[in-house]
Amino acid sequence: QVQLAESGGGLVQAGGSLRLSCLASGRTLSPYGVGWFRQATGKEREFVAGINWSGGRANYADSVKGRFTISRDDAKNTVYLQMNNLRPEDTAEYHCAVRNRPYDGLYVSTSQTEYDLWGQGTQVTVSS
Repeated sequence: QVQLAESGGGLVQAGGSLRLSCLASGRTLSPYGVGWFRQATGKEREFVAGINWSGGRANYADSVKGRFTISRDDAKNTVYLQMNNLRPEDTAEYHCAVRNRPYDGLYVSTSQTEYDLWGQGTQVTVSS
């Protein structure tokens, strides 16, 4: 059974950093694009960052550009989200998701409806 497991969340002060990991089990991530989304309490889930299957292209929400970096290590079957200069408004549950369209070029989807497999999430809380 294919599963995604996020880790690396926690409580951090504003201005701090965290690195989230998304580990896939039961399948290799290498042919697939992966995205990170977040959902704050009382708000809709929103796109944060995505990376295409080869790692050659990334896409970011405007709110995190210049602060967050998505990367992938296919040897470890893991996608990372490095989050720097965190702000209280970054507080949310973060989920990774896989788009089940192998080798789809440089396309990075920002729409959650285009992702097929989701992890359970990891909580990030940023205190002011």
